[in-house]
Amino acid sequence: MFAGIFPQMKVIDHINNAKGNTLVSFEVLPPLKGKGINALYNHLDPLMEFKPAFINVTYHRSEHVFKKKADGSFEKIVVRKRPGTESICAAIMNKYNVDTVPHLICGGFGVNETEDALINLHYLGIDNVLVLRGDAAKNETSFEPEPGGHRYAIDLLKQVVNLNSGIYLEEGLKDTSRTKFCIGVAGYPEKHFEAPNLDTDLEHLKRKVDAGADYIITQMFFDNEKYHAFVKACRDAGIHVPIIPGLKPIYNKKQLTVLPRTFHVDLPADLANAILKCKTDEEVEQVGAEWLLMQSKELKKSGVPVLHYYTLGKPHVVAKVVRSL
Repeated sequence: MFAGIFPQMKVIDHINNAKGNTLVSFEVLPPLKGKGINALYNHLDPLMEFKPAFINVTYHRSEHVFKKKADGSFEKIVVRKRPGTESICAAIMNKYNVDTVPHLICGGFGVNETEDALINLHYLGIDNVLVLRGDAAKNETSFEPEPGGHRYAIDLLKQVVNLNSGIYLEEGLKDTSRTKFCIGVAGYPEKHFEAPNLDTDLEHLKRKVDAGADYIITQMFFDNEKYHAFVKACRDAGIHVPIIPGLKPIYNKKQLTVLPRTFHVDLPADLANAILKCKTDEEVEQVGAEWLLMQSKELKKSGVPVLHYYTLGKPHVVAKVVRSL
């Protein structure tokens, strides 16, 4: 049965229909090129018993490599290590009959490619997107957009809002079909690493909400007080859309340095010290699961709209935590 015929629901409707109850959602990576779709299904199967409201599917920008030619010159080749999110989201919807949220990024795409991707999602009945700027390319020290692409997430967001109003890039189109995307954006409880301060970061976030974002999903954090302080700062700044906490398990010692360096987040001293005492990754995994469960219980008790788990690599750890809830 084709995915597009299933009745789909927007993230904001899931939240509103929950009437204050905390929902659960998960985030997954598309399989690497050359891997079959079963790799993704095997990842999701242990999580589906919890009836997630939606599944986020990440996207990572293409990479450029230079291949030496016979004449000694170099040819620039675009490499996409993972398939596009449209087909992955459709496959997930088709197998599990669950709503999906594809990530939409600025990096690596021109505006016409973005419009085509949005049209394809609309055809498939996918009415949710998470709009992100995306990371800098590996060979760049700072983010650079594609020629003719968006530099900032708010510009990408405005393109989605325009399609929702029936405004396409090609001028003069008549009787256009309006899309109906529910739009999520990212929030950073410990501020985006490029922002000079949290106030400036919140100003940018408010502009995205004012431009049409329906909800916010946060970067991972390991101290709930930082999430609660972020929510209060958002409310004080006039941001009143739902703010979904993003949560991730820790399962090896390397993450003590990798996570702060890659995602610019702090790990509480109690958590770090407990991990340093572990002798094996199995012990670290247990400590990480207990910490994630503690975070989840407190956040659920505080009435957060959704517990959003970054499951990348360790779905069984997340399953164990959610089962304990």
